[in-house]
Amino acid sequence: MANQFRTLPPMGGTPREVAEIVNRTVDGKLNSTGSFTISSGTTTTTVEDQRAGVDSVILFSGLGHDISHTHPWISSRANGSFVVGHQNHGHDMDVAYVIIG
Repeated sequence: MANQFRTLPPMGGTPREVAEIVNRTVDGKLNSTGSFTISSGTTTTTVEDQRAGVDSVILFSGLGHDISHTHPWISSRANGSFVVGHQNHGHDMDVAYVIIG
């Protein structure tokens, strides 16, 4: 996983720890993003991410390239991973994602 923000213990934390995490969340710094590479010559990519679940919504953004040529979509979701289907565009392409839910 790309981002490893601090989390609170199950029983809570100190007021300072709670304030730090809440303020970071309000600033949009969520621990729900990552990235993967669509490899040349492939039409599916499996992404392992413990935050993914069968009901997760996963959104994409290209990193340095227009990903519309690969037409990525989620072909399946599981607890801890998801499979991205895509067209073979002829070169490697880095893709960022966000998981919601």
